[in-house]
Amino acid sequence: MRGAVIRRGDASYESARLDAVWNERKPARFPDVIVLAEGEQDVVAAVRLARAEGLRVSVRSGGHSWVGNGVRDGGLLIDLARLQDITVDPATRTATVQPSAKGPAIQAALAPHGLFFPTGHAPTVGIGGFILGGGYGWNSRHLGPACLSIRAVDVVLADGTLVHATDDNHPDLLWAARGSGPGFFGIVTRFHLNAHPRPTKIVRTVHSYPLALRDEVLAWSYDLLESLPTTVEFSAKVGWEPGGRPPEGHSTPGLDTRTVSLTATAFCIPDHGPEALAPLETAPFRDRALRAVVAQETTIEGLYDIADRLNPAGLRWAVDGVWVDGTAEEILTAAAPVLDTTPGGTSFVLWMLWGHYPPRPDACWSAQAKAYLSPNAGWSEAAEDLRHENWVHGSLAAVQHLSRGLQFSDNNLADRFDLGLSADNAERLEKIRGAYDPDGFFRTYMTPAESTTAYATASRS
Repeated sequence: MRGAVIRRGDASYESARLDAVWNERKPARFPDVIVLAEGEQDVVAAVRLARAEGLRVSVRSGGHSWVGNGVRDGGLLIDLARLQDITVDPATRTATVQPSAKGPAIQAALAPHGLFFPTGHAPTVGIGGFILGGGYGWNSRHLGPACLSIRAVDVVLADGTLVHATDDNHPDLLWAARGSGPGFFGIVTRFHLNAHPRPTKIVRTVHSYPLALRDEVLAWSYDLLESLPTTVEFSAKVGWEPGGRPPEGHSTPGLDTRTVSLTATAFCIPDHGPEALAPLETAPFRDRALRAVVAQETTIEGLYDIADRLNPAGLRWAVDGVWVDGTAEEILTAAAPVLDTTPGGTSFVLWMLWGHYPPRPDACWSAQAKAYLSPNAGWSEAAEDLRHENWVHGSLAAVQHLSRGLQFSDNNLADRFDLGLSADNAERLEKIRGAYDPDGFFRTYMTPAESTTAYATASRS
């Protein structure tokens, strides 16, 4: 094995454990062994090592799981952070990507060939966990969740074999890879992806309105969605303007107003250009905007810069979310406890307008609705953990009766249980798991017994 094998008690153990989670809110869970894989043969060797020592296996790709899903008590953690290779075949419009490759690097590799992929919105997200969990990325309303663009995977199975899985030779395995998230029963070392034509241009409109208009703005955007082409990514944010209020004790002019802001981004193609954003200028409250950016051309790099400021590194984060259907009035009435109690600081509520994308029989991905309501809490002091966690997870109880499920990328099933797949697909997934991993060698969805509300506050010092 080329990569390091670090056991609990080794000098480098705590650094490796903390590095496995992007969030500054580190879980107080301690694997017995951490393997820093340098390549896919290290993954094979690590699985065989775990087999020999009777250890269950968990996996870290980019480390952006809000709850540190890969870091479990006991067992062996395989850290894939060094697996970042990207290759592009422009002739077949395909790309091969390792699990810790980040969105900006993938886009940079595709751009010279006129290609694009619906990578995750945050530039620090590794593609592994993102795409296995569905993958609601840039322009996914039009291109579909990223998992539907998986054409094959190279995956290490529970018996330590490395297979190239396609719809022909391992259809059930590939079905599960398209959307099962932390429940996937293997370690993907390479994703073989269908790439897409690059947008002719990217154009963005942003309006920010007084908080007093919150429900009117959210209801109007909800009703407008169906008239917009799918090439328009549409969302709202309720929080501090424009990028989050600074921590207590700091002051920055212009960052002390709570607003509701609308953002529409057009990924232009020949049939749908920047004119798709024009309906935002007809909003009945348009003249009350506090600021507006109208049809401004940007780039994917520019979008990543904006997204990075929405969830900045270095803070303690808790995030949750629920897919909701119903009338705008029903949703907003139910969501009042979420929206009315947003903490200060960098916390906000995301109102992502999705609609519906056709499900496919070759993918287990199956949870979606017209809108996604997602509380995001960011703070700096460990003493504030419980207050923020209670808001993020507890406030969603008010909208549970409207739920159509969750996104695996934002949720810890141990904090707030909901369905991440349809009931039928969840049942089928467990049957397939029984065939590929009958002994439960790979860790699956976190349970309350495995989780903990205590988070590590120790630093590397």
